[in-house]
Amino acid sequence: MTEKVLVTKNGHAGIITLNRPAALNALDLEMIRALSQTLKDWASDDDIALVVVRGAGDRAFCAGGDIAALYADAELGPVFFREEYELNHLIASYPKPYVPLMKGIVLGGGVGVSSHGSHRIVTNSTRLGMPEVGIGFAPDAGGSYILAHSRDRLGYHLAYTAVHVGAAEAIDLGFADFYVTDDKLDELVEILAATGNAAEIEKFASDPGESFAGDRSEMVDVYSADSVEETLKRLQNLAEGKPDDHWSVKAAEKISNHPPLSLKVTELLLERASVGTLGEALTTEYWMSLNMRQDGDFLEGVRALIIEKDKNPKWSHSHLQDVDAGAVVEILDRRGTNGPKF
Repeated sequence: MTEKVLVTKNGHAGIITLNRPAALNALDLEMIRALSQTLKDWASDDDIALVVVRGAGDRAFCAGGDIAALYADAELGPVFFREEYELNHLIASYPKPYVPLMKGIVLGGGVGVSSHGSHRIVTNSTRLGMPEVGIGFAPDAGGSYILAHSRDRLGYHLAYTAVHVGAAEAIDLGFADFYVTDDKLDELVEILAATGNAAEIEKFASDPGESFAGDRSEMVDVYSADSVEETLKRLQNLAEGKPDDHWSVKAAEKISNHPPLSLKVTELLLERASVGTLGEALTTEYWMSLNMRQDGDFLEGVRALIIEKDKNPKWSHSHLQDVDAGAVVEILDRRGTNGPKF
């Protein structure tokens, strides 16, 4: 077992700690394999009544996958994404309570190893997001499924803008179930270990406050649009005359700066995820991930924003209307062999 994933048993609880704090606990293939094997072993272990997953350090639960490694190694992608998505599905179908403590930063692949669980806990420090569109990718790790099933379509706000949200929004959008403050987490883990009863979480949970700070009704109107083009148009109309810190101004700016191809792929990805199963969504995400690396803006986005950090990506398209609908369908539908198995 790798030291990047710490595994312990405490009473009735199996405790997994993502232990890569210098990298904000970002997942690499070794960690994914360790998580998968541990969960499979514990599924039939009568001493383990529930599983708690947490991140080492104070900054992050998990900031996603190791994007730099995927950028550098073309051979890694098919294996990494296949095993990551199989892990996501394993978590969603896990036979015992799965309790992620989503403290701090929770992004992308971090959502994949938390928000498919049965008893999902966010805290006062949670900053959750699906940032993929900003780097020339699209929501993955089962994120498309959660976003597509969000209440009032507000998952599209996260998908199109790549913004980070707090605990109230995470619960509102279906990424989490309970709000527990950071200072109560250690005590909660001890109670869970002592009792093996996930229902104890409710005794520690409290009200996270209002979701989207009073902007929700405006957002519902904007994201009822059936295309990213119409969404952006509504945002721009709403933003007229508003101060720079108004949510619509910031959202319109973010969407306008994101790669048009990724936005259109995201639109179709969520549309399909809204009517299928999680397994179907993960399968579509898998082929999307490989095709976006080959034909999309992923490599350029990672180069400009993560590797060289010049923050000046040259996207393949300048405007949403330039994106060919057939090319978008091709990115989701072009499939090979040896995909994920659920």
